[in-house]
Amino acid sequence: MTPLTLAVVTAGLTQPSSTRLLADRLTEAVSRQLADEGRQVDVRVIELRELAVDIANNFVTGFPSPALDAELEAVTGADAVIAVTPIFTASYSGLFKSFFDVLDNAALTGKPVLVAATGGTARHSLALEHALRPMFAYLRAVVVPTAVYASSEDWGSTDAEGLSGRIARAAGELTELLSGRPSTGRAVDEVLPFEQQLAALLPKS
Repeated sequence: MTPLTLAVVTAGLTQPSSTRLLADRLTEAVSRQLADEGRQVDVRVIELRELAVDIANNFVTGFPSPALDAELEAVTGADAVIAVTPIFTASYSGLFKSFFDVLDNAALTGKPVLVAATGGTARHSLALEHALRPMFAYLRAVVVPTAVYASSEDWGSTDAEGLSGRIARAAGELTELLSGRPSTGRAVDEVLPFEQQLAALLPKS
């Protein structure tokens, strides 16, 4: 069976980064659950901090650098995406948004996406619902129900309702979407013209 491909987009600005740490924990949880179901997964981690200049130049020139183009292709061709951003001023970071701005609008159509974020305080957790989820809905991605937010105090939590529990639940939801999903390149059903769809609703004479 062809391995599934998972693109992990992380927008942490420091090194080491709590955003990357959360991305790694989510990736490990998804990989482990897929392995339990007998599915292999190839993971590609995309560190946006390393592409900041390339992303800015793309806006000016209209063309991606070879390095940026490779990562855009990795996201486009992946079977699923994990997207993790730090929260700045109650929303995703500018670097995170800029990367998805230069991605083709149709690249995430129908693609399972797990969204997550980090921040210094729990009061920013709703940014996942009012900022990230609408953005990926606009891009026509299939966003898993559980979004994972990690504030500074969450990292020491081990109970079922804490960070570890949310990671496991979100990973399970992404795994469920990927289970039985063929690798990229599957055929898309032909779309009938609107007039034919309307005609099919007419009563038979």
